[in-house]
Formats: sequence, C-alpha cells, structure tokens
Amino acid sequence: MFQISLLDVILYFCNMLTGKKAAFYTLGCKLNFSETSTIGRQLEEIGFVKTSFDKPADIYIINTCSVTSNANKECRRIIRKAKKNSPNAFIVVTGCYAQLKPKEISEIYGVNLVLGAREKFNLPFLLKNINNSNKKIHGCEINNLEYKSSFSLNDRTRSFLKVQDGCNYPCTYCTIPLARGKSRCDSIENIIKNAELIVSKGVKEIVITGVNIGDFKDKNNKNFSELICKLDQVKGIERYRISSIEPNLISDEIINTVKKSKKFMPHFHIPLQSGSDVILGKMKRRYQSKLYKNVINKIAEQVPNVSIGADVIVGFPGETDYEFKKTLELIKDLPLSYLHVFPYSERENTRAAKMEDKIEKQIISDRTTQLIILSNKLQHNFYKKFANTKQNVLFESKQKDGMLFGFTDNYIKVKTPFNKDLIKTKQKVELIDVDLDGIMKVNIEN
Repeated sequence: MFQISLLDVILYFCNMLTGKKAAFYTLGCKLNFSETSTIGRQLEEIGFVKTSFDKPADIYIINTCSVTSNANKECRRIIRKAKKNSPNAFIVVTGCYAQLKPKEISEIYGVNLVLGAREKFNLPFLLKNINNSNKKIHGCEINNLEYKSSFSLNDRTRSFLKVQDGCNYPCTYCTIPLARGKSRCDSIENIIKNAELIVSKGVKEIVITGVNIGDFKDKNNKNFSELICKLDQVKGIERYRISSIEPNLISDEIINTVKKSKKFMPHFHIPLQSGSDVILGKMKRRYQSKLYKNVINKIAEQVPNVSIGADVIVGFPGETDYEFKKTLELIKDLPLSYLHVFPYSERENTRAAKMEDKIEKQIISDRTTQLIILSNKLQHNFYKKFANTKQNVLFESKQKDGMLFGFTDNYIKVKTPFNKDLIKTKQKVELIDVDLDGIMKVNIEN
C-alpha cells in the first residue's frame, strides 16, 4: 500500500507539471557530473524544479560511482540522508554502482528505482509510465549500448562535456568496462553543437571528458586530435581542459594543438598507476615506464608553463618494496606537478581480485602517505616557480572562510578575499606566494 501510494504521487507530479522538487547527488568523476546535469535538465523539461540535496524534495536522484569500495559505502550513506530529509520521497539510483549491483541496491531501504546504463537517460519516460510496471530495476543489459551525449550546465563555473563513453581496455583492476560497456563516441558535429550551446549560456571553461577520451573515433574515423582542432575553432569559449588521457594515446598532434592554441590550457592529467614495468604488466596497462617518461618529458619540453598531473595506484597485488621504489624513483625523475593517489581497492569480477601476493593494509597505508607527501612537494615546487608572475585566473562561485578561489590557466589554485563581483569572472592576477594551506595568494590588478 505504501509503495503504490508513492508511485501515484510520482505520477501526479509528472502529469500535473506543478513544479515538484528534484534533488541530485553525484559521486565520482567529471563524466558522472555531466550525466547528472543532463538528467536534471530532462526532469526540468517535464516540470520539476531542481533543489539542493540538503533540502526536502519529492524525488532524489543519486548518480553513483564504483571505482572504490568507499564509493559504494558513500552511496548507502547518501540514500539514508535522502530518506531523512524527506521520508516519503521517491529515490532513484543510477550510475556505475547501480549497473554493477542493481539487485543489491534495489534491496536498500527507501530505493524505489534502479537505472542501469541503458535506461539512465529515460527517467522522465519511466516516471510517467511507472504504473504500468512493477519492476524496480531497469536497463542493466550492458551489450550494444547506444551513445548518449551529455554535458553539465549551470551547476559549476565550468562545464563538463562528454565526448566518449565506455572502454575496451582490459585493465585487471577496473570495473568500468563492466559498468559502462564498450568504447563509443559522439559525432564531432554534435559535440561542436553542444559546445556552442554551452558557450551561449555564458560558460567560460569546458572540460572535455569521457572514460577513455584518447580512444575517440567518430563514425567518419575522425580521432581525438581532429576533434580538439575543431573545438578550438568554436567562437566565444575562453578555455578548454582535457581531462584524464592515457599516455599511449597522446599523439604529437594533440601536443601541438595544445601548444599552439590560446583556448586549450597548458594542463594534462595522464594516469601512471605504477612506475614498475612488472606491475604495469600485471595491470595490463598498454604502456611501460619508458613510454610514459618520454611522453611526459616531450609535453614539458614543448608546452610552456604546463602542469602535468598523474594517477597512481598503491598496493596492487605483487607490489614489493622494490617495485614501489621504482614508482617513487620514476615520479621524482619526471616534471610532474601533482598526484592523485589511490590505495588499491579490490573490486569483484576483476582479474586482480583473483591474484595472489596481496599487500597488507598497513603497508598500503604507509606507501599512500609517502606518495601524498611527495605530491604535496611537487605541487608546492610547481607553484613556487610562478611566484611574482602575472597569470589569468577564472574564479569559482563557492567561498570558504571568507575566501574566493580560482585556477590559473596551468591549474594553480589561488585564493583572494571574497568579492561577489569576481564570481565566474576571468581576471589578471599577480601570484604572491604559497600559503600554509598550499594555495597561492594573489593580488588582483585593477
């Protein structure tokens, strides 16, 4: 009786279009943010009004990640939070965790609908027709998925524009191919159209995102290098950033485009995962340390003032002290600006989960700490190089402790006393020095 009542209420919302409230929560990557925003606009088109997740709402949509076990735990916490905010709300869970564990999620108290990869963008239709089905789980078939374009808008200072989805790489630690299917891409024409729409809304920075964007190849066999050349010609956009891209897919043409462009920022994020060729082999990565080193050095030599970040996985099965030392030595030998450090997290249905030579949690923790300390040093040294120079900064909309934050073209985080007139504006600033919190203090030119 309780469930039927909820379904009737949702049907009423959709049919009457009376401005019922929808709240959204996104876990995980930039790609998820682009998709959440797209779902949000779909619901607005049928009459819903977006509201904060911390406030009461009639429907909550939770877009999940499943890269680590913590993401799964966080999903459960967010569901509980939604029920606490609005006990009678309708709760929808989608995203990678929903694709991988639909039955498990459907049994969590309060969850009314679970949407897999095939149906995540069909929520308005499902809400309108939910009385015709008692199914709680929809769209978890992973084969032959269609490409669905998406981008974020009005949620943050920058927009995340999806150009590619899925992955064909067999990395032994990763569940993404299971959660998102095979690699597939948007057309360049549609990507350009979306970029122009984003620009028309006053957005100054677009982040190009996907699961494996370097693998981009559209129906006309145009590759990622050709895509960014076309994007570079879009009028009105001030900044592009390329999100994480595999080192073996970074061509000379991509480097040259970023080097010559006034719109593509001097900033790359290139996953390393390990500096040991033995571990890279066990991970089934498609490069070894020599290739990685050559790519990083080539970018640093050719792109002035470039910032280069890297992902590193710590404690992969078989990572001895010697193999970990290889990672430390390689990182120290490279012109990297920062690291994203991930303690290895065992995921079901991956080849790595069946491997022997598991690493003790305390060892993983100690190695993670070492790399975080190294990352802080790399970032501090990179920031210091630009002290007393003038740089362009795009300021964010959020403030904290009376300060407003932003990023330079080459991804140096800066702060200045809050001034509402600076929000979402691009300013020429003088970088002064790195503060104790690791953020650069600036003076703003009048």
